Amino acid sequence: MASKQTVHMNQGQGEISYARNSSYQNAEQNRMKPLIEEAIIDLCSNTNTLLHGKMVIADLGCSSGPNALALVSTAVMAIHCRCLHLQQPPLEVCVLLNDLPDNDFSTVVKSLVTLRQSNEPVVMTGIIPGSFYERLFTSGSLNLVCSSCSLHWLSKVPEVLIRDHIPAYDIDEQARRERLPMVHEAYAHQFKTDFTHFLKLRAKELAPSGRMIVSVIGRPSDGSTFEFFHIWEVIAQTLSIMVSEGVIDKEKFDSFYVPMYGPSSEEMRAIIQEEGSFSIREMQVHMTLQSI
Repeated sequence: MASKQTVHMNQGQGEISYARNSSYQNAEQNRMKPLIEEAIIDLCSNTNTLLHGKMVIADLGCSSGPNALALVSTAVMAIHCRCLHLQQPPLEVCVLLNDLPDNDFSTVVKSLVTLRQSNEPVVMTGIIPGSFYERLFTSGSLNLVCSSCSLHWLSKVPEVLIRDHIPAYDIDEQARRERLPMVHEAYAHQFKTDFTHFLKLRAKELAPSGRMIVSVIGRPSDGSTFEFFHIWEVIAQTLSIMVSEGVIDKEKFDSFYVPMYGPSSEEMRAIIQEEGSFSIREMQVHMTLQSI
């Protein structure tokens, strides 16, 4: 049986942990909060939601640390406020957090206990370990799905690059520029495959009139700027220096691939429309970091 490697965030509270190095992700979550509040207003205006008296919320790729509950806490507060505004009995709320099995769920569990105890009526909570490129929930069980800064992670490295021994980043600048379109196309194809599959899965798991709000680290629409916006450019350059100094074997460097792709807004829109399960209510583009 072949082993399958996955990439996950650093655990704990140390200097290089995700918990202490996730301010960018927190800023993106803050941009999502008004959209979540709007989605809750729409959901609470739905007669079926009020009739059933419950709402189920899932955060896919929740990670750990202070960001883990940011989105679902916003949703829970918005639900309570909306019920008060409508003078309706409070809805039963269930919050489900998902990430890869190697995620640091120990800190997440402690935060969930606080969330449960600080709300009345009590919020039901659960953790669903696994890849969001798999089925995670029962059919029609979710009302709101959130995912922040996660979907740019691919399910795997493009197989064509590994098969044809094409490095993602070549030490030789001329060779790198010649291969860049091929590398870009391979990553773009893998993202389309993964994101299409993600949409199909969530379409099965969401209830009728359900909502999904996602944020993705992307790139400008101008494809010629792809190299400048390649997130791992600095890392690859550093590693190439280590190769030239004999610290790292060149063969290992050539087999270094990161399963990440930043799509443009046009790519996202085209994939969503082609897959057909969802309609786009709103799409926002933010230029937040010049290095991404």
